[in-house]
Order: sequence, then C-alpha cells, then structure tokens
Amino acid sequence: MSEVASGTWAAMSYLPYRRLFFSSAIVVFGVMGQAVARGWLARELTGNNTGLGGVMLVFGASMLLATPLGGVAADRYSKRTVLIWSVVALMVSSAFIGVAVVADEIAYWMLLVASGIQAAAFAFYLPARIALISEVVPAQVLGNAIVVAQMSQEAMRVIAPALAGVLIGVAWFGVGGVFLLAGAASAVSAALLFGLPRGVVRGSTSRSPLAEVVDAVRYMRATPGLGVIALLTVGVVMIGFPYLTFLPTLADERFGVGAIGFGIMSGVAGLGALAAGVVDARNNRHLRPWLTIACAGVAFGVSTIALGFAPTFAVGLVALAGVGASGLVFQTSTQALMLRLSALEYHGRLQSLVILGFSGFGLAALPLGLLADATSLRLVLIGMGAVVLTMTAGFAMTRWLHRRRPSPLDIG
Repeated sequence: MSEVASGTWAAMSYLPYRRLFFSSAIVVFGVMGQAVARGWLARELTGNNTGLGGVMLVFGASMLLATPLGGVAADRYSKRTVLIWSVVALMVSSAFIGVAVVADEIAYWMLLVASGIQAAAFAFYLPARIALISEVVPAQVLGNAIVVAQMSQEAMRVIAPALAGVLIGVAWFGVGGVFLLAGAASAVSAALLFGLPRGVVRGSTSRSPLAEVVDAVRYMRATPGLGVIALLTVGVVMIGFPYLTFLPTLADERFGVGAIGFGIMSGVAGLGALAAGVVDARNNRHLRPWLTIACAGVAFGVSTIALGFAPTFAVGLVALAGVGASGLVFQTSTQALMLRLSALEYHGRLQSLVILGFSGFGLAALPLGLLADATSLRLVLIGMGAVVLTMTAGFAMTRWLHRRRPSPLDIG
C-alpha cells in the first residue's frame, strides 16, 4: 500500500474494510435488538432471574464447545466463507423464534435452542472477523480499525436496543417482530460479505483441530505478554459482562421502567461506549496500550459497583454510561495489542481463546442469577465489580514485574 491513512476514521479509507464495517454494523443491529427481545421474552416465559441465566448458560456452553473450532476455521479456511455461514445461522435462528412467537407457539426450550445456535455462530464469526481486519488494513492502522469497528457495534447498541424496547411495546409488532427484523438484518449483512476478499488461507493440514488449538496455546505461552492479556480479558468478560443479563431485572423491579426503560439502559451503555470510541480512535496511535488496559479495567470495575449501588434510574444510567465506555476501551485495547504481538497465522485461534471469556460470561450468568435470587442483585453487581478490580490489580502487578525484564516485544 502507498501512504498510510491517518485521522479518526483512517481505517475507512480502505475499501475491503468499509465493506466489512457496514456488514458488521448491520448484523450487530439485528443481534443487539434481538438481545433485548430475548431477555424480555425469557423473563415473560419464566418470570425470574434463573430463567434469564438459563438462556445465557446454554449460550455459554455452546460457545465454549464451538469457539476452538471457530478459531481453527478462521486460520485454516477462507474467512469470508466462515463469516457468511455464521451470519446465515444467525438469520435462521432469529427467524425461527420470530415465527414461533407470531404463531403463538413459543416455548422456553425454543429460546434455549436458538441461543445455542447463535452462540455457535458467534464462536465462528468473531475470530474470523477480527482476524480479517488485520489483513485488510496496514499494521499502522490496525488499532484504529479495531476501535472503529467496535464503535459501529456500540452505535448499534444505542439505536437497536432503544428501538427494540419501543417495538416490543407496540401491539402489532411485539417481540416476534423484533426477532424477524433481526433475521432480515442478518440476511442483508450476509449479502454484503460476498464483496470481501477471501483472506489468507493456510490450507489443509494433517493436524486435528485440537492439536491446532494446543499449538496456539503453546505459542501464546511462549510469546511475552500474550498470556497475561488473554487471562485478564477472559476473566473480566466472564465476571464483569454478565451485568447485561440483569438489565431486564433492574429495569423492571428496581427502577420500574419496563421494556422501554430496558431499551434505554442498553442504549445508554452503548452511547457511553460510542463516545469513548471516538476519543480512542482519534488518539489511538498515541496511547500506551498496557496502561490503557489497566485504566479501563479499573474504570469498568468501579462503574459496575456504582451500578449495584444506584438508587434511581438516572443514577443507573450514569453508571451504565461508564460501564459502556470503559468496556469498549478495554476490549479494543486488548484485541489490538494481542494482534500486534502475534503472528498472522495465529490470529484466528488466539482470538478464539480470548472469546472463550464470552463462554464463561454465559456459564457464569446462571450461578450469578441464582445468587441474585438468593441474596440481592445489588450485592451481586458490587461483588462482580470488586472481582474485576482485583484481577486488574493482578494484571498491573504482573506487567510491572515484566517491565523489569527487557523484552524485544515490549510495546508501551
């Protein structure tokens, strides 16, 4: 490539990246709107936090099983093909639930099945998408590209949840209509993916998927910095991100704002992330990634604790803005640094190992839901934030010790 683009939207100067950007934004629009509908439908069908946690448990278990295969597929096959089939699976599962709701045949087990299918689809989609980003922009723009991509996701978190919350309350549209709209969005996204390059393909290998995952783990352990970043990312996502699962309960029971308030809460978290993304994209080249990760982890933990203490809807929205902003900076900083520290042929598998944290997120949601039912949701949220702070402190201490030993891969 010739001169490297710069500025807040530097990555958008590259055509393949633009195609991936818009495709991802559209599919995330459907996914985020559907997430609101899924949480609301689960609560309608079961009436408790355990039911919400059960949906996330299935999601987490399915993702746990499929994620290693998704990383191997992203490194071994055409990333474009992996993305297309993943989005098709999202489309089919969304349409299935939408039709069942409209036909008044919906049952809780159907929601569990759809959650499992979507988790597997994400397990293949996410490593391929992140790995392909590193191939369609120059290395100097990689950090910006990841931030801008995440900004599109967070923009959809502002628009889609609020819209879904409103549509759920519209009698002629309702929950079923939101699922059908999500399926239509996935169809449009899949069509756009056909314009992408295939991506670097390693070709066939005699090694089993398990052997390839083991190889990636060994590479991660041998490469300075990769292991500690991966462990922190998995831990924070697993323990901190289940706050999303409990937003319906906060909206309905603590704040009494219903489906529309639930959508607003999700949207405000996305708005906070979007604002942080704009700042991050503009200053990405000048940030110290290790310090940024530590600061973002602290801010995320503190914001989660504030959400637990929030006495009113307004205070809860302020806390959610902080959670969204710090969560975005944390995710984009860890993803970009891992890609910069690793070889191209390992990108898919390494990202899949990190995405295992989202499996843990789902698996942790059920016991956290049971604990919230047995004690209080306030206590659980405060505890989640405290654990995030503890893990971040451990990360900072480990980094400080490593900085005392010079490394050729030291970045920031």
